[in-house]
Amino acid sequence: MTVLYEDNHIIAVNKAPGEIVQGDKTGDIPLSETVKAYIKEKYDKPGEVFLGVPHRLDRPTSGVVLFARTSKALSRLSEMFKEKSLDSTQSSIKKTYWAIVQGAPKQSEGHLEHWLVRNEAQNKSYVANSSGAKLAILNYRTLAQGEHYTLLEIELLTGRHHQIRCQLAAIGCPVKGDLKYGAK
Repeated sequence: MTVLYEDNHIIAVNKAPGEIVQGDKTGDIPLSETVKAYIKEKYDKPGEVFLGVPHRLDRPTSGVVLFARTSKALSRLSEMFKEKSLDSTQSSIKKTYWAIVQGAPKQSEGHLEHWLVRNEAQNKSYVANSSGAKLAILNYRTLAQGEHYTLLEIELLTGRHHQIRCQLAAIGCPVKGDLKYGAK
């Protein structure tokens, strides 16, 4: 685990691909527990260590995960992450994602809107205009393009289950190596 930033209220760590942020049915040790153990040892804390999880990243994804070290920080961070705005300059927190995708979108920059429905049993989301579907919106732009793959920068305007993976697959550009969503 690599700590990127830490103070009395928050801790930011680098999540490696394959790690889970919170516990799930696999029983694998989540990053949140690793961070708790780190705080407990570093500060010689007796008893339980509080650690709030205001956001997550999918298991195959790497990136920065921000944790709250106090309940007040968790409350504030949770509100900040919920403040989704179609005008990203109005949001308190800006999350930027990069994805290497197969092929290339038709346009070098774009705005995607799909209705997604989540299948809990398969742990997968689908583009569908059916009951229970939720609107998913993202913006993307091409950063680099090769013969077979394209590097995209993505800004989420909503936060749906597997949103990036599902929406990019829906336009024929699955994330490289993402077999669940149709990559080779």
